[in-house]
Amino acid sequence: MTSPTMSVAEAIRTRRTVRHYLPDPVPEAVLDTLLGLAVEAPTSWNLQDRSIVAVSGEEGLAGLAWATGGQPQPQEAPVVLVFVAEPQAWRGDHSDVHEQALRSGAWDEEFVAMFSAAAQAFQEDLDRRGLLREYAVKDAVIAASFVMLAATEMGLATSPMNGWDEAKVKKVIGIEDRDDLAIALLVSVGYPAEERRHPGRRSRERTVFRESYGAAGGGARQ
Repeated sequence: MTSPTMSVAEAIRTRRTVRHYLPDPVPEAVLDTLLGLAVEAPTSWNLQDRSIVAVSGEEGLAGLAWATGGQPQPQEAPVVLVFVAEPQAWRGDHSDVHEQALRSGAWDEEFVAMFSAAAQAFQEDLDRRGLLREYAVKDAVIAASFVMLAATEMGLATSPMNGWDEAKVKKVIGIEDRDDLAIALLVSVGYPAEERRHPGRRSRERTVFRESYGAAGGGARQ
């Protein structure tokens, strides 16, 4: 991988949502690097309860164009990443995660035992409250954010996509019979065919507070 061409701060400030793309393919090595950075994103309890389906074939992209109501991104971008949330992932075997952390020295056996029990209790509570899907979707969207910033640093453009039919997207990527999975987000990736100007953001006085929501004077209590 080449040296970074911009800082994280620069990537945040220069990233724009791009809807139109050049036909140039994303090199496989570049895509592999991008996906490798995506899976570095944090997840609740390190459950890694999200997966990414990279769609680049003609049939798959046509299917995603259908699933998104004819939006231009899947019709023009060489790759669309489908972020899949896995709300039931906590019920599976995570010994590989634990063993990797033990080998790296990040965790020890005592921590693994404590962490596993605490994670189980936490997820059971989410299950009782009907919040498993919400937490898994959050984790998937964090990974999507990593993708968008990394892509910007690599000279690629992206568009986080809403406005899709979940059942159709699931059919396109072959999980139409998986009620245990959810679609969190679609992100198109490619080389931009348009230049998007920054439309600006509201002043921080309207959207950023300290200590309590909506407090005047940046959070000072009146």
